[in-house]
Formats: sequence, structure tokens, C-alpha cells
Amino acid sequence: MAGLIQEENSSSITSPPVHFFHMMSLSPGLGSPYPWLRELKSEERGLYLIRLLLACANHVAACSVENANISLEHISHLASPEGDAMQRIAAYFTEALAHRMLKGWSGLYRALNSTKISSSSERIMAQRLFFELCPFLKLSYVITNQAIMEAMEGEKVVHIIDLFSFEPAQWINLMQLLSTRPEGPPHLIITGIHEQKEVLDQMAARLTEEAENLDIPFQFNPIVSKLENLNVGSLRVRMGEALAISSVLQLHSLLAADDDMLRRNSPSSSMNSSSTPLSRILPVNPRTLGEFLKKDFAILPSPSSDSASPSSPFSLAQSPKMGSFLNALWGLSPKLMVVTEQESDHNASSLMDRVVEALKFYAALFDCLESTVTQAHTERQKVEKMLFGEEIKNIIACEGPERKERHEKLEKWILRLELAGFGRVPLSYNGMLQAKRLLSYGYDGYNIKDENGCLFICWQDCPLFSVSAWRFRRYE
Repeated sequence: MAGLIQEENSSSITSPPVHFFHMMSLSPGLGSPYPWLRELKSEERGLYLIRLLLACANHVAACSVENANISLEHISHLASPEGDAMQRIAAYFTEALAHRMLKGWSGLYRALNSTKISSSSERIMAQRLFFELCPFLKLSYVITNQAIMEAMEGEKVVHIIDLFSFEPAQWINLMQLLSTRPEGPPHLIITGIHEQKEVLDQMAARLTEEAENLDIPFQFNPIVSKLENLNVGSLRVRMGEALAISSVLQLHSLLAADDDMLRRNSPSSSMNSSSTPLSRILPVNPRTLGEFLKKDFAILPSPSSDSASPSSPFSLAQSPKMGSFLNALWGLSPKLMVVTEQESDHNASSLMDRVVEALKFYAALFDCLESTVTQAHTERQKVEKMLFGEEIKNIIACEGPERKERHEKLEKWILRLELAGFGRVPLSYNGMLQAKRLLSYGYDGYNIKDENGCLFICWQDCPLFSVSAWRFRRYE
């Protein structure tokens, strides 16, 4: 980005050198940012915001309240939930970092949040808007349904367990596909799991109506439960039913219970959220925000060594809640299980590692959402605030069982599922073709990548979600 950020040895009143910004952004004595900050071009402002966010996160991790407060003050002059993509990201990250600081004063935190009403209906609305605005969930559903169609060829009774049953569009599409089978549609049973009875009632009504229209024998079994409280034995899978399990962005939440147990057994684990030396964070190369995103956040520090350890089989074996849940699913002898998860590592014990990984992931999400809808679009703002913003807050501000958004990359899910006895099923070329056909309907910038039979849903070249298929080994 020639000319946007000057070299360190140059000087200008209107465009200060990087080393002066370094001093300004971290020094308590300099007060609020200078007026020139408000006159920065979008790309320059984005880079400065990233530097400030990382410095602020470092102060929060080090429990340096005064310096964190100064950083938040500086960021507040540049960030905005109604600005460009980087300004909006910064607004939600600063809110998350401020929440984490406030939790150090439990009385103050509880008083400020005592009258807030947590509305699960708002989150469901945001999830449905995300489904409508971005193709990620649609692609997951199309790939899952194609895998089910291929696995259930010739089966007379098909039972599907939906671990998060909130969107009827997926199963309406499957019903339409099943109705075209030369041998006729099977008897279809869907067991839907959700913590809200009203959501399941709506699912049952909509799917029953569609099944009647298509003349498909159909049964819907609602189970009102959170996933972590689910009794797998209550799923009522009968002899002769060919079973498929669909998990879309759900399994990672079970890791919270395992983390809580490990923290109780290992008091030293609380030290792992230590700060990162500023020398690892602050030096950046002058580059536009667009190039910055394109190069996959090359300037950000690499994850620390303590965040890499969960990928070992030994550490995965220390996840009894996840292990017992996957073992219980394996015990149902599924002919197919399709798992969709976020392709990012937000489960590190180090706060700085989580901040860095979350910046990469959500910058790409904000970027693709902005490319789909206009900046002032009300529905886009709802998705960012009620879905992305709440996830960011959970990743950064929460610890222990309260931290549910524990996204991990596919390599870790492969190890977990193989340890539980599942065998991998390569997703077919037809599934990839169906997904690419969907993307041809105006979804520019999105891409599908095949890697060893698993599919990655990407924005540009950045993988954001993975889809993998598995089965009970008896079917190999």
C-alpha cells in the first residue's frame, strides 16, 4: 500500500510515522488520540484498529486495568458498530474485552447486567437471518442431504437425528429429494433436539405439512433439551431403522464441561491466559486492510505452544464429556453422521491466542457479510450484533463452563471421532457439485474445497466451515 503509511524514518503532520503511533497508542500520558486519526483512510484506520485491539487484549490478559482502559478509550474514537467492516469488528471486540475486565469486579458486573434480558428468540432470529443472508448453512444442508441420499439408497425406513433442530428448510429439501426416488420415498422419521418447545412445535407443523403434500410417510419426534443435557438413550432408535445423524455447529459446545473439570483438577491452568510480549504483536508491515485479509493475517503472532497441545490424542482423551457423548452416538450404530463445524481454533487456554484466531475468523465473516448486503442493512446489523457479537463476547470474555463457543479445526474433530470408533466417509463429488451449483446463484467470492473427502466452505481462499461424514465402523 504505497503511500498509505509512511516509513518509520519519515515525518508528516497529517500522516504520522508508525513509531509515533506506537508511542501514542500505549502511553498513558498522551491522552486521547490526535485529530488526524479521524482523517485516516479506511485501510489505514483498519490497521491501526488491529494494532490497538491486540495491544488492548495484551493489557487485559496481563490484568493491566489502567493501560487497557486507555487503549479502549483510543479505540472508541475509531470503532463503530455502523462503520466499515473493521470499525464494526473493533466495536464488538472492545465490548468483549471490556466485559472481561468488568468480570474482575463481580458486584459491579452483576449490577450492570442484572436487568438485561437474555432472549433466545433473538438469537434464533439472528441464526435464521444468517441462514438467509450467507450461504454457509445452506451449503452445509445441501452437502448433508446429498450424503444422506447416497447412504440411504434402498432403505425403507430412514431415521434422522437432528442435534439442533431449528431450520425446516434442510429437511424440506431432503423430503423433495426422497420423493423422487425410483423405488418411492421411505418412511421418514426425524428426531429433533432443541431447548425450546415452541421451535420444535413449528418444525413439526411445517415438516408434517410438507410430508403430506409429497405423500411421504413421516413422523417427527421432538426432544426438548440442551445438547449437554441430552440423554442419548432417549432417542428411541428401533431395529430396522437406517440411522443418520446431523450435527451443524453444535459439538464444540460440549467442550465447556470438560474444560471446567480440567480447571478444577489443575489450579495452574488459570495461568495460561497470560499476556503475550508486545514485541510479538506490535510490529506490522504497512499493508492495506484488503491485502491484510487476503494474506490471512500474516502479521499476527502465531499461537503459543500451550494452545497447540489439545491436538494430541492424549489431551483429547481427557475430554470425558465429549468422549462419552460421541461414544453414545457410536452406540446407536449410525449408517451416517455428518458434522459441520467452524474451521477455527477458539478453544485455546491463552486469551491472546483466542483473540488472534477470533480476529482472523470474524474479519472474514464480517467481510463476506458486507459483500452480500449493504452497510446500513438492518438485517446485517442484527446478525453482527446478536450472533457474531455474542459469539465474540463468549470467546473472549468468558471462561470455564460459561465459554460455549469453543470452535476447533477439523484435524481435532477427526482425532476425536476416530477415537470414538467412527470411520470416515468421503463426501462424494456429487455433493460438491450440488454445493457449487448453489454458489452459482449470485454468491461471488465463496468457494468449496475438497481435502481428503472432507469439504471446506471458504470465503475467498479462507476456510471458515468444515463438513465431514462418518459412520459406525460396522458399515465399512
